[in-house]
Amino acid sequence: MNADTEAVWLDEGHITASLEAHKVEVPALVAETLAKAEELHGLNADDAAALLAVKDPELRDRIFHAAARVKERIYGRRVVLFAPLYFSSLCGNECLYCAFRSRNTEVRRRALSMQEIDAETRILLRQGHKRLLLVAGEAYPGSGIDYVLDTIDTVYAAREDGASIRRVNVNLAPLSVEDFRRLGERHIGTFQLFQETYHRPTYARVHLAGPKRNFDWRASCFDRAMLAGIDDVGMGLLYGLYDWRFETLALLSHIGHLEERFGVGCHTISVPRMEPAAGSEMAMCPPHPLGDDDFLLLIAVLRLAVPYTGIILSTRENATLRQQALELGVSQISAGSRTSPGGYAETAGEDTDNTDFDAAQFRRGDCRNLEEVIADLAERGYIPSFCTGCYRKGRTGKDFMDLARPGLISRKCTPNALSTFEEYLLDYASPATRALGENAIARCLEDMDDKVRKTSERLLHDVRAGQRDVYC
Repeated sequence: MNADTEAVWLDEGHITASLEAHKVEVPALVAETLAKAEELHGLNADDAAALLAVKDPELRDRIFHAAARVKERIYGRRVVLFAPLYFSSLCGNECLYCAFRSRNTEVRRRALSMQEIDAETRILLRQGHKRLLLVAGEAYPGSGIDYVLDTIDTVYAAREDGASIRRVNVNLAPLSVEDFRRLGERHIGTFQLFQETYHRPTYARVHLAGPKRNFDWRASCFDRAMLAGIDDVGMGLLYGLYDWRFETLALLSHIGHLEERFGVGCHTISVPRMEPAAGSEMAMCPPHPLGDDDFLLLIAVLRLAVPYTGIILSTRENATLRQQALELGVSQISAGSRTSPGGYAETAGEDTDNTDFDAAQFRRGDCRNLEEVIADLAERGYIPSFCTGCYRKGRTGKDFMDLARPGLISRKCTPNALSTFEEYLLDYASPATRALGENAIARCLEDMDDKVRKTSERLLHDVRAGQRDVYC
């Protein structure tokens, strides 16, 4: 078997056995596992299984409090913000849960021209965004991967009042090693791919046609990316297709495989739940729905299991749940999102509902614009961050983890978060939002040690003096 093309690491029997062994919560084992987690060395799949089995509210609260402490120690009050830019809804796959599936006639399809991609990017720049995630259906017009590479170039080249996108992350179909090398030459941030489900029988049932039907080619994608030199990857699942506990343990197994083979796991984990999508009965009624309480538990367990990995929560979830999830482990969120190609131009960036539902990949739960999200975060003491310093300093993959594991990365991330937040407050925020933000910055500075505070104050001084894009 070849790990470059097959999921040699996935042992469904072991996962099932681990879940069976931990069907009943054991308070003493939970306490022991939480003590281990708070040492910040992570948890293995069996440890995670013990925590995922917990149903008692008091024991769950202990897990939640442990996750909150771990997140605070590693991330502080930083929250990374980004926006998705959907550039095509063309797709050659028949995935029963997705509005973009190839046989769906209820969705309006569109592949953006380079001029339209430039226009979408400039709309996001006017809002204050600096980090974008490019997303598309898994069929590209024209010459295929060349269209994607041209899209990345177009986004990086876009300018609006001197501002530009500083880092492009991409969510794309699996590629060959050769095409991954070409992608890496475009200086992307994170390559992101969702396995959707790690349960092979379920995977076969929900992927009826197209290249995505090949489970192993998709599940081995990150091996090829890392062989090509892309060491910053983001995993994801679509919760609702199969048992959430099985999926979470399989995800941790996947991370463990990458750590064993390449010395570094994934940089981010996305945890979307299935949401209604035009033309998809399955999306309207998920086969394995995941309730809010269990969803928050799995986020907390992931934070404990992989403490230095970013957890992403999109606008699929409503504002209230996103606020809860931030406390328990989520460290990155999208804001002001549109999930249809051309969606920012079509809605002028101002709609507060799902008027683009018949062209979108899914229905959004949080329709607030970027400033509304930032004001809410600042009021609750968070520091919204548009930082891209690590990508441009080369602190990715193993280099990032070498700083993260001993707790040193926050000495870079916190000053960079403050400087990018100050840029937003000066260049884009209303007076009310700026006041909230400056208060949040002042409180953050008070809690720093002297060295980090001096670095932060230097960067803030430079931004307030008119400099932009300063980072350490």
